[in-house]
Amino acid sequence: MSETMRSAAGSLLVVGLGGIELTALERAWLKLVRPAGIILFRRNIADAAQTRALLSDATRLCAPHSLRCVDVEGGTVDRLRDALAPIPSAQAVAKAGFAIEHGTLVGRALKAFGFNTTLAPVLDLALSGSAAVMGTRAAAASPDDVANYARDFLGGLAKEGIAGCGKHFPGLGGGMQDSHLETPEIARGGKEIWLDDLAPYRALRSELPMVMVNHAAYPKTPSDVRPASVSQYWITTVLRKRIGYRGIIFSDDLEMGGILKYMPIEEAVVTAVRAGMDLMEICHSPELILRAYEALIAEAERSKAFSAMLTARARRTSRLRSKLFASGPARALTSRQFETLRTQIIRFGQKVAEAQQS
Repeated sequence: MSETMRSAAGSLLVVGLGGIELTALERAWLKLVRPAGIILFRRNIADAAQTRALLSDATRLCAPHSLRCVDVEGGTVDRLRDALAPIPSAQAVAKAGFAIEHGTLVGRALKAFGFNTTLAPVLDLALSGSAAVMGTRAAAASPDDVANYARDFLGGLAKEGIAGCGKHFPGLGGGMQDSHLETPEIARGGKEIWLDDLAPYRALRSELPMVMVNHAAYPKTPSDVRPASVSQYWITTVLRKRIGYRGIIFSDDLEMGGILKYMPIEEAVVTAVRAGMDLMEICHSPELILRAYEALIAEAERSKAFSAMLTARARRTSRLRSKLFASGPARALTSRQFETLRTQIIRFGQKVAEAQQS
C-alpha cells in the first residue's frame, strides 16, 4: 500500500491519549498513523503549561493543520473546570441571554491551554424525554432559541480564533437512552425532525465549522435502525444534500456503546467513510485506533472505489483544516493574565446565576 493511502487513512482520525504526557508507545503509533488531530480529556489536563506542552508534542506527529480539540460546553461537560474555573452550562447561559460572552470566555480559555477547537455548541432540543440524559447541556426546547444561542456562542468563539462543532446531528432531543452505553432509538418522524431537530442546523449551515453526528437510530425515518454516524441517509442525503452543509462532518466517539454494540470498529470506520463522514473520533484505546487505521487501509487495498473515495475525502478535509487552522497556537498567558481570565469566568458564572434568580 502506498504512503499516500496510509496518510489518507490516518488523516481521517482524531484520537485520544492516555495521560498528561506522551508515552513511548503513543509516540510510536502517532508517528505511524499521523492522525488529523488530538482530543484531550480531564485525564490529560493538569494545568495550562502541561496541556500546551502535551498538545505541541502530540501534534508534531499529526497531519498538518491538525485539530487540538476538547469538550468545553460549560456545565457538566467542561474539561477545564479543575484546571481553570467552572464555566456555566449552555442552558443557564441561554436563559440569561449571555451567549456571546459565553463563547468568548470559552474561546479565551481554550486559547490559554493551546486548543483550537471545542466540540460545542450542543444543538439538541431540551425536550422532556431526554432531560434525564441531556441535563443542562441542551440550551432550550425551541429550535429558534437553540439557533440564536448557538449563533452567538459561535460568534464569541470565532472572535478568539476557536472553531466550534454543532452536535449531536440529527438530534438527541427525543432520546431517552445514553449513546455512550447503547444505541438510542428515537421515535420521531422525518417531518418532525426536519422542522424541529434539524432547524438549528439549517439556520446555521454556513456558520458551523464542523458538525458532529451521533450514534442514535431513527426507525421512523428512511434511515431504518442504523446509527446516524454510519448512515448515508443522514450524512449525505440530509446533511450534505438537503441542508447543503459544506463544512467538516465529524463522528461522535467510535468507542461508544451506541456504535460498537451495533458493529465492530473496523466495519464502523469503513461504513462511516462510505456514508460521507470526514473525520472519525476514537478517544482512548490505542488498539481500536490501530484497528480502525488498518481497516481503512485494508478496504482501500480491496476496493479501488473505496481507495479513490478515501483519497478524495482526505484531500478535501485537509483543505478545510488548512483554512480553519492556518495559524498555530496563541501565545501562552502570563500568570497574571491567567488569573485575570479565571476571575472573569468566575464573575461570569456569578452573573449567570444572578440572572436566573431575578
